[in-house]
Amino acid sequence: MNTTTLLLYTSSCFIGALIPGPTSLLAMANGTSRNRQLVAVGMAGAALSDVLIIAAVGLGLGAMLMASQQLFMALKWLGVCYLAWLGIQLWRSAPQALGAQQVQAGSRRVEVFRRSFSVAMTNPKVLLFFTAFLPQFVDPAQPVLIQYATLALVTAVVEVLVMGLYAAGGVQAAKFLTASGMRRLNQCCGAAMLALAGFLALYRRS
Repeated sequence: MNTTTLLLYTSSCFIGALIPGPTSLLAMANGTSRNRQLVAVGMAGAALSDVLIIAAVGLGLGAMLMASQQLFMALKWLGVCYLAWLGIQLWRSAPQALGAQQVQAGSRRVEVFRRSFSVAMTNPKVLLFFTAFLPQFVDPAQPVLIQYATLALVTAVVEVLVMGLYAAGGVQAAKFLTASGMRRLNQCCGAAMLALAGFLALYRRS
C-alpha cells in the first residue's frame, strides 16, 4: 500500500467520521459528564468495534452479510431496536447524561464501553460500507493481512480523533449550559438517535 492510497483512505475516513452518527452522539453525551475516564472507555469501545468489523470484512463475513438477506435483516432490526432504546434513554436522562445513575464508577465505565461497542457492532450499514469501501484500497498483489491491519489502525485512530472533537463539544456544553439546557441537549441527542434508528429501519440495500 503506497502513501497516496493511505492518505486518500485516511481523508475519506475522516470526512465520513465527521458526519454525525450514533457513536459521535454517544461521545458528545459522554463528554457532558466531564469524566475523562468515561469518554476514554467510550472511544475505546467504538475503536475496538471498527477493528473487529474490518477484521470480519477481511475474513469475508461482510460478503456473507451482503449475500444473506435473512442475516442482514436480523442484524438491521437488532440495530434499529438498540438505537431506539438508546435514544429513549438519552431523552429521559438527567443532565449528567450517560452514566447518571448512582452506581459505582467501574460499572459506569463498563456500561459506557458496552454502549459504544454495541452501537457500532449492530449497525449493518457500517459493515456493508466497509465491505464495499475497504477493498478498493487493498492491493491484492501485496500482503493482504498487513494492509487490512493498517487500514483498521487508521480507521480506529480517525474514529478516536473525531469522537474526541464531539466529546470536547459535550464538555464545553456542560460548562456553559444550565441544568435545563443540558436536559434539552440530552433530548436533542436522544431525538437524533431515534431519527438514526428510523433511517436504519428504512434502509434498503441496492
